[in-house]
Amino acid sequence: MALIKSISGIRGTIGGKSGEALTPIDIVKFAAAFGSWVIEKSNNRKIVIGRDARISGPMVSQLITATLQGLGIEVIDLGLSTTPTVELAVPCENAGGGIIITASHNPIQWNALKLLGSTGEFISDEDGKVVLEKAEKDNFSFATVKKLGKYTPKDDYLDIHIEHVLNLDIVDTEAIAARNFKVVVDCVNSTGGIVIPKLLRALGVSIVEELYCEPNGDFPHNPEPLPENLRDIAKKLENGNFDLGIVVDPDVDRLAFFCEDGSFFGEEYTIVAVADYVLSQTPGNTVSNLSSSRALKDVTLRRGGEYHASAVGEVNVVHKMKEVNAIIGGEGNGGVIYPASHYGRDALVGIGLFLTHLAQFGKSASRLRATYPNYHISKNKIELTAGIDMDRILDAIKLKYKKHHIIDIDGVKIEFEKEWVHLRKSNTEPIIRIYSESDSQATAEHLANKIILDIKEVISETI
Repeated sequence: MALIKSISGIRGTIGGKSGEALTPIDIVKFAAAFGSWVIEKSNNRKIVIGRDARISGPMVSQLITATLQGLGIEVIDLGLSTTPTVELAVPCENAGGGIIITASHNPIQWNALKLLGSTGEFISDEDGKVVLEKAEKDNFSFATVKKLGKYTPKDDYLDIHIEHVLNLDIVDTEAIAARNFKVVVDCVNSTGGIVIPKLLRALGVSIVEELYCEPNGDFPHNPEPLPENLRDIAKKLENGNFDLGIVVDPDVDRLAFFCEDGSFFGEEYTIVAVADYVLSQTPGNTVSNLSSSRALKDVTLRRGGEYHASAVGEVNVVHKMKEVNAIIGGEGNGGVIYPASHYGRDALVGIGLFLTHLAQFGKSASRLRATYPNYHISKNKIELTAGIDMDRILDAIKLKYKKHHIIDIDGVKIEFEKEWVHLRKSNTEPIIRIYSESDSQATAEHLANKIILDIKEVISETI
């Protein structure tokens, strides 16, 4: 059993003891803390909620709804929805905040509460700490019987979201329709199965083959959109009957593509391709996090813009995007953030932009992929004995590689001439994550192994 509290929300496995898993008691306590924060922070005693299709979703949603009503807050319930849809709905409803009930790419036994402020963006680190403190103090003031909050269900926001994508200036439905695209989509039996096929048809896609689009929460494979979890859609594409494969995670904020031959377009290359198209229409700056591929930087420079890196995490990417006035940004995990729409990772927006790009390119997805630099990322981690000073390890690595360009805004990133390696410590476990990138998988893995040996050497020197 697991329960992880962080500044961005609370997540855990369903079942077990309070304080050790995501139990009803923990859900109520955290919902009350967030609701109390909204009351203090905003004049709008209204919170928008929505959930993915996880089996535990109705139970968690009902607990949150009752708790917020008990505080005197009106609950706008979107029901089965997506993370970006809730993000759009919060400002539209003039709400004080939002709660997305989803554990994103985590397996079926997990669920979580993701927290949004009144702008529909994830709450800041500072505000997250305040919510955590309120939850720990467990000292809430609930409303009297005549001041209980209202409950208002709204089931039209997925359609509003689709219309929002269609109305984006650089989404070209005529060009998409002219290509007569045949697309197969894997929505891992979550809420993407409701909205993505409908979006594709609205965009003008000729044939939509639905794979795992029943929103019953019974994930047919590991829901993280990585190649090893997506063999079924790859196999469908190998027959040559489709132009593209589209994959989303359970809450539809991550997006990955497959080429017409069944090859993986590359999760890291979702933002690269989308940014390339956006930059071709509206030149400007881009942002991704330190662990994302340098391909975005290459494309940005080629288009005459400036690239900037942020600390890992959507909140940090958004903050940096605002700071440098970026016109497109995101994360290498398939997260597309397009400010002309809203400041949140949005697979629906990403699909509209990508299909327009592919339609105007006029050739296959594999040919489009071939136009981008071919980098490879190796993702590793080293588990440490509890009590080992991880900051000291990172400082030692930084000193060892001081002749190279070092970025230390989030762990330690070492930039070599054509490669990089990024070390980050986990905030919840004695783990250092090690991501490395090169133009060959073997070199990327070699670089990661070299850094792991360096870490072990530092550890041995301290024993």
